[in-house]
Amino acid sequence: MTTPGLLADLSARGLIHDSTDAAALEARLNEKAIGIYVGFDPTADSLHVGHLLGQLTLRRFQLAGHRPFPLAGGATGMVGDPSGKSEERNLLDAETLQHNVDCIKGQLANLLDFSPGANAATLVNNADWTANVSALDFLRDVGKHITVNQMMAKDSVKSRLNSENGLSYTEFSYMLLQANDFRHLCAAHDVELQMGGSDQWGNIVTGIDLIRKTLQRNAFGATWPLVTRSDGQKFGKTASGAVWLDAQRTSPYQFRQFWIQLADADALKYLPQFSLASMDQVNAIAAEHAAAPEKRAAQRHLATELTTMVHGAEAARHAEAAADILFGGNPSGASVEALETVAAEVPRTVVSRTDLDDVFGLLSRTGLATSNSDARRTVQQKALRVNGVQLEDGETLASKGFLHDRWILLKKGKTSYHLLELGA
Repeated sequence: MTTPGLLADLSARGLIHDSTDAAALEARLNEKAIGIYVGFDPTADSLHVGHLLGQLTLRRFQLAGHRPFPLAGGATGMVGDPSGKSEERNLLDAETLQHNVDCIKGQLANLLDFSPGANAATLVNNADWTANVSALDFLRDVGKHITVNQMMAKDSVKSRLNSENGLSYTEFSYMLLQANDFRHLCAAHDVELQMGGSDQWGNIVTGIDLIRKTLQRNAFGATWPLVTRSDGQKFGKTASGAVWLDAQRTSPYQFRQFWIQLADADALKYLPQFSLASMDQVNAIAAEHAAAPEKRAAQRHLATELTTMVHGAEAARHAEAAADILFGGNPSGASVEALETVAAEVPRTVVSRTDLDDVFGLLSRTGLATSNSDARRTVQQKALRVNGVQLEDGETLASKGFLHDRWILLKKGKTSYHLLELGA
């Protein structure tokens, strides 16, 4: 049983940029479950937030009763898609690509349900049906059905042909490879719909054409708008680089803060696109945000929902608790897990109990002061808090006790933190 109105819901969220016959697609979605695929080229061992829209689109279809097929491009990843690129990617070897595919599968499992069932997610890898196909067989079975005129008309090809770097034959062939993926999934798994970012439209319609010519079947395609930020920066990028889904690359705390720090205009734009909440709930959150923007209701909803989806409810709770501490909250009641999260985000020094007697020397050692005299001024000016409590001149650090018999959290001014951890 499928949920009706899915295409209209996607449109209301601003998630439909182009589509094949919308009425025919809506009718097909309402008829019975459809197989849908979205591709991810495994160019790294982790996906990043720029890939989230594709994963969440598959999640929406699965929740509506349809069958999602996330595709890891073990073959196309060796070629590189020219769409949206100004120059050719570095090519990865097969061993690295397989490692990346294995890592990505674990991340997809956090957002899609792969357990057996009528609409279970199925991870497919195009290397499985492409790697052993000879060049002659590929040219005969795929290449003869796609004209050069068609390929040259695609925006992704035209923009690269006119660029300084040009377009290699390797990348030129990418469109054929992706078209063949759609044809194979249609034949082998009854996949009838491909979705992707708007820069994928040319590749998608080429696949639909190949299916029509070789399988005599109808297929559908749709794209979502490319995600952009109001300040012109690339979505999913920060000063320190990409925001990854791998906790080892981007911690759950940093992942959460990415959403919390969104500009209001971006948060309100992304809220319907990235949240799985109903549009009634989305509109209510947007109204709450408009009434009190300083409370950042839209950012907080996105941060909590997406951190929970990507990293789990427990990690999301600890990340929120750590943020409360680092933005002025009292750390005295914080859990061990929250403080361990803090320990991973702020500078940390292992100390002995005797070290704690030398307040000024220790402040200099941690970098919270430039010298002993600077440390003395910091304390005398009441600019140092220890475990959330102001340190008075003449008091020792140990006088404020330990958090869970292990830590002392120092805070200078409004934003400078250092965690002291008691050594053995």
